[in-house]
Amino acid sequence: MKYLIYLFLLFSSLLQAHVIEVGPTKSVKSIKKAITQARIGDTVIVFQSHYKEGTIIIDKRIVFLGKGNPVLDGQKKYEVLSIKADSVVVDGFKIIRSGYASLEDPCGIKVYNRNYVVIQNNILDDNFFGIYIQNGKKCLIKNNTLSAYGKEEQRIGNGIHCWKSDSLQIIGNRIKGHRDGIYFEFVTNSIIWRNISTQNIRYGLHFMFSNDDAYISNVFKKNGAGVAVMFTKNVKMFHNYFEENWGDAAYGLLLKEISDSFIIGNYFSKNTSGIYMEGTSRILVEKNTFESNGWGMKIQASCMDNVIDHNNFAGNTFDISTNGSLVLNTFNSNYWDKYEGYDLDKNGVGDVPFHPLSLFAVLTENNPSAMLLFRSFMITLLDKSEKVLPSITPDNFIDKTPLMHSLRL
Repeated sequence: MKYLIYLFLLFSSLLQAHVIEVGPTKSVKSIKKAITQARIGDTVIVFQSHYKEGTIIIDKRIVFLGKGNPVLDGQKKYEVLSIKADSVVVDGFKIIRSGYASLEDPCGIKVYNRNYVVIQNNILDDNFFGIYIQNGKKCLIKNNTLSAYGKEEQRIGNGIHCWKSDSLQIIGNRIKGHRDGIYFEFVTNSIIWRNISTQNIRYGLHFMFSNDDAYISNVFKKNGAGVAVMFTKNVKMFHNYFEENWGDAAYGLLLKEISDSFIIGNYFSKNTSGIYMEGTSRILVEKNTFESNGWGMKIQASCMDNVIDHNNFAGNTFDISTNGSLVLNTFNSNYWDKYEGYDLDKNGVGDVPFHPLSLFAVLTENNPSAMLLFRSFMITLLDKSEKVLPSITPDNFIDKTPLMHSLRL
């Protein structure tokens, strides 16, 4: 009975909803006036023009729809669009030139402590922060294009910034030129799917203290330092691309104090380090490709109980590196292009175990200047000698079942 009453009230509100049109040739020419006139459930349609109305506040449940990408201009002074009601839809706008402030974090679009908000099909250009979700639940950010032009990370905010939120969906967005492309802090039970995050000053994706999230089929390319995952557990990272994240301290993926997580089916190419792991435990790294990186993986001595299983390592300067002699992680059935063993029984598995940690990798970890000797005859001779008579590299840093052929992933 209660369900029927709810449906009746819902349909009644829909029947009573009105459409308010805003534009230079319409009877209502001001967006703020249209929002003031609107009632809960109404649709405000804004037609193509250039609107300079300061901060536009949506404080009631409406559909806010742009036709022909009308421009909302913050004039470098104001937060452009502030959402302070549940279940608001913002669709089809070009939002530009928000103000700059180091304390208030003005944005192109900011959601204040609200739920079920939908932000989709918008263009955000030259804003301090792009889209900001503060203490929101079950919000959707989909198919937006966000561009900024910051040169220093202190002078620009993040593209999509989410704080203390739950059950968010970040889908199909393109982010470029911000401090971090996507930023999560204290965000749980959320998904980041099919986004392209490129040429951001710091990270393509940065998340901290954000448990039980999934990051699937995204592209992180040419960012300052790829992706950083810190102080988090129960993370699922599937089928992402980490490409061309170069720099002195750059990496495709940084894992710091992470536990009980899955990194499966990802592609790491042309990064300084494909994955850098510090203080991680119980991570499954499976069916990934590490190709043409400086280091495929850097696994620090503080890492334990991680499993590196059925991955491809090809064309990396160093496949694996570590800063200690204690080995508490497991390597199983990976393909290593540097493996020179044999397979007499033709079962596809090498008959001789492979030690992926080279002597030169150990030397450069402790003495970075040793890279000057890379590809020298002396280093080649040292590595060959180490394979015959291992002495410096840990004996248990080993893949006992190396694959003879690369996996088709």
